Amino acid sequence: MQKGWFITFEGPDGSGKTTISTNVYQKLLTSGLDVIYTREPGGIDIAEQIRGIILDPKNTAMDVKTEALLYAASRRQHLVEKVLPAIQAGKIVICDRFVDSSLAYQGVGRGIGIEEVLSINEFAIEGYYPDVTLFLDIDPIEGLKRISNRHYRDRLDREAEDFHLKVALGYQEVLKRYRHRMQVLDANRPVEEIVNEAVQYILAKVKPSV
Repeated sequence: MQKGWFITFEGPDGSGKTTISTNVYQKLLTSGLDVIYTREPGGIDIAEQIRGIILDPKNTAMDVKTEALLYAASRRQHLVEKVLPAIQAGKIVICDRFVDSSLAYQGVGRGIGIEEVLSINEFAIEGYYPDVTLFLDIDPIEGLKRISNRHYRDRLDREAEDFHLKVALGYQEVLKRYRHRMQVLDANRPVEEIVNEAVQYILAKVKPSV
C-alpha cells in the first residue's frame, strides 16, 4: 500500500490557521481523497487531556520546561495513536500544528532555546516530520488584533505582546531550518483565496501518489 501524507498547518495566533486547515480538509474530502483531520495539542483522548492542562488560564504557575515537556508528551501519544497508523494505511493526515509550534513558542517565545526544545521533541517523534508544512504568514500584531475579539482566550492567547513577537521571530528561524518542506501562504487575504491556494498546492503534491 502506498504510504500516506503528513501535512501540517502552522502560524502565529490569529493567522486563521484552524479555519484555513479545516476548510482545506473539507475540500480535499469532497474531492474524494482519503483524508483525516486532527490537531495539536490533542487529537486523541490522552492528548486532549494534556491540552486542557497546558491551555487552562488558571495554570499560571506552570514552569516553561514543564509546558514544553507536556507538549512533547501530547505529541508522542497523538503521533503513535493516530497519525502514524493513518499514514501507514495510506491516508492523508491534515494536522493543525506539530513540532514547529513548539520550536517557535517554547524554543523562542519562552526562551528555552530551539535546540533544547528540538531535543525533547526528537525523543518524542523519533525523527518523524511532516512531508509538507503550510505556514500562514501574518504580522503578529495583526494576529493579536484578531484574537482580541475571541469569546474564550486560552493561557497562551493571554500572553503579553512581547511573547507573541518572539514567537514570530521563532517561526522565521523554523522557516529557514526546514525550508525544504515549507510553503508560505499570505494570511492577509480572504479565507477562500487562501484555502484554494493551499488545496491546489497539496493536490499537486499528493495526486501523483493517490
